[in-house]
Amino acid sequence: MRIVSLNLNGIRSAAKKGVFDWLAKSGADLVCVQELKAQAADMTAAMINPEGYFGYFHYAEKKGYSGVGIWSRKQPDEILEGLGIAEIDAEGRYVELRFGNLSVVSVYLPSGSSGEHRQAAKFAFMARFYPHLETLAASGREVVICGDWNIAHTEKDLKNWKGNQKNSGFLPEERAWIGDVFGKIGWVDVYRRLYPGHEGEAYTWWSNRGQAWAKNVGWRIDYQVATPGVAAGARAASVYKDARFSDHAPLIVDYEAPFA
Repeated sequence: MRIVSLNLNGIRSAAKKGVFDWLAKSGADLVCVQELKAQAADMTAAMINPEGYFGYFHYAEKKGYSGVGIWSRKQPDEILEGLGIAEIDAEGRYVELRFGNLSVVSVYLPSGSSGEHRQAAKFAFMARFYPHLETLAASGREVVICGDWNIAHTEKDLKNWKGNQKNSGFLPEERAWIGDVFGKIGWVDVYRRLYPGHEGEAYTWWSNRGQAWAKNVGWRIDYQVATPGVAAGARAASVYKDARFSDHAPLIVDYEAPFA
């Protein structure tokens, strides 16, 4: 079972950069996407259901903003859009597909980099999302949560960690929170489980400023986070960098379990 997570930074922009040509060759069973920057009326048939895939989305109310989705080779038994929290769901940040005892989630945590009001919104999301993560972990289901978490967990998860300790995405409170997601609740950071020593190879986002991409001054903020059972079946992971569809790169993980 191959699962991909990718922040598109605009589905229309990514389409022009060849993301659907890549998707057709990717071998992915499920592709979790974030930051659609589109609403239902903006989506073409090929965007909703690329050849060989069924698409499921949670759009933001605000035009050209946020939004998440999942392309799946199989139709799910159940689709859950949103967290049931009005102010969060208005921003289109969560969609979950259920296949038997397996859930696959696409999530997009807020970025706090645009100012104090958005950092406050990010902390509010984190506070509300944590109990949901506890509930999912205790549900007895196998779950893979893919997404842009907008948090680099440790110093090896970004190039310039010394200069970013007071910046959104690497604040002590954020790092402690995601540390508790792994340490206290028991979710598994799948890439790090497979490759604890990979540093520069693990980055998934690069600023468009300066020469960040060329110099690999990146951040690892896109994760596949899984319950222990399905995480134990992860066999390989990689970050695809041969083409650029966004300021993020696709995070690909192959799991031993067949696609339910």
